Amino acid sequence: MPGTIYTILSRRSIREFTQTKVPREDITTILNAGRWAPSGLNNQPWKFIVVQHKETMEKMAECTHYSKIVSNAPLLIAVYLDQNTMYNRTKDLQAVGAAIQNMLLASCELGLGAVWLGEILNNKEKVNLILSCPASMELMAVLAIGHPKIENTRASRKDIQDICYEEKYAEEWK
Repeated sequence: MPGTIYTILSRRSIREFTQTKVPREDITTILNAGRWAPSGLNNQPWKFIVVQHKETMEKMAECTHYSKIVSNAPLLIAVYLDQNTMYNRTKDLQAVGAAIQNMLLASCELGLGAVWLGEILNNKEKVNLILSCPASMELMAVLAIGHPKIENTRASRKDIQDICYEEKYAEEWK
């Protein structure tokens, strides 16, 4: 199986990490993977904030029900939609999602674990205050990244016949 396809199929959400720091070189690789995501008109509507200081992580942990994941990860990347560079909200949201997926895949490829945290968006204004972000920056996700404590978590997916149709909705995929 080709490397990229293998990485896509083997990526899992990892929620427990060792306390080993993520090397700066790996962080740069992850950020580069995010910034090379496709975007409409190549407007690149994302901004990333790298968080590694425990004090900042503890404050961010207070903004989510998943506080243990946030406070125990050695690395957080807050992913933002920069509303000053937007031209079409739907396309720009899709572009940010592509950037997030690229970063998750890069983390997996580097042997790191990562999880896409969305529940923290319920307190995005608090997160913006903690990270000193202007109002034009809209929090889209926080990625928790580190060396996995547990290897090879299991996951399942719906059968392709349950989600894909031929030509028209309800015409069975064969």
